[in-house]
Amino acid sequence: MSDRPIKWDKSYYSFTGFKDPDEDLEQVLRMETTLTSWLDNNGKSAVKKLENSLPLRKELDRLKDELSHQLQLSDIRWQRSWGIAHRCSQLHSLGRLAQQNVETLKNAKGCTIIFTDRSGMSAVGHVMLGTMDVHHHWTRLFERLPSYFDLQRRLVLLEDQISYLLGGIQVVYIEELQPELTLEEYYALLNVFYKRLLKNRIPFHPRSLRGLQMILNSDRYAPSLHELGHFNIPALCDPANLQWFILTKAPQARENLKRKDELKVIENELIQASTKKFSLEKFYKEPSVSSKQMVDCCKRLLEQSLPYLQGMHLCVSHFYSVMQDGDLCIPWNWKSGEAIK
Repeated sequence: MSDRPIKWDKSYYSFTGFKDPDEDLEQVLRMETTLTSWLDNNGKSAVKKLENSLPLRKELDRLKDELSHQLQLSDIRWQRSWGIAHRCSQLHSLGRLAQQNVETLKNAKGCTIIFTDRSGMSAVGHVMLGTMDVHHHWTRLFERLPSYFDLQRRLVLLEDQISYLLGGIQVVYIEELQPELTLEEYYALLNVFYKRLLKNRIPFHPRSLRGLQMILNSDRYAPSLHELGHFNIPALCDPANLQWFILTKAPQARENLKRKDELKVIENELIQASTKKFSLEKFYKEPSVSSKQMVDCCKRLLEQSLPYLQGMHLCVSHFYSVMQDGDLCIPWNWKSGEAIK
């Protein structure tokens, strides 16, 4: 008996009343959203939302600049895509706290402040302000910053000790690719790994792996090599297997890192070219969109004529959406062509 599915004539479906699966597929393809059709349907509403948000955007920039200058901050960011009004409210709240406790808040001098879901210090040393916390929690966090800075210095030392034991490979934390960890959580993870390395010394030649990178994971059991060139190392992996894996994959890792750097240059050039061609006010991507995906998206965009984009804020994402303040989100793998109605 053949495994090939039976393909019935169209008259079979007309006579029996059964659904024709090919017809359903054709209908889906006909209804599939294309970039031009989506912009035709949503461009005007995005322009209106953007125009309405302009006064608040100016207010947001003013508040951010004032607080950054007053507290001598490196930057102020947001973890989530909150609306402009929401962000202004958070900055007003931080501004009121600064008026009450300016000396305490100056402990954050040189830091990046991130508004997020919980308060603390992130694995990379950013000050996290939980948006649901009250001023009292924020004040306590700023008071504790000197002790966090001490833990941060110990963490850097721990990373250096791990690097020394692993032939000079650099221990990095990549925010876009790793779970959101606090400084304490990340230090504990590094410490577990370091103790395992001390217990089971791996005979790497000193500095033989310099120029390579690794990130540490708590949710994996086998090491792997990421396409961006860094090693994903489980904190609880077997040291003997780790040695074999790293030495075997090191040449490929160096190639991947080189390709990543080259791709980043191309990505930046294409972002600038796209911004200029379409006269975009702002062009950016979500952290979950890779450089490779962004390059592919930009190359295809530059082949199009898209007058709706002039003066707009365009975000490359994984879905279509008009944000509440007028930013246009398009998937990186958008479909071209006119929609058939």
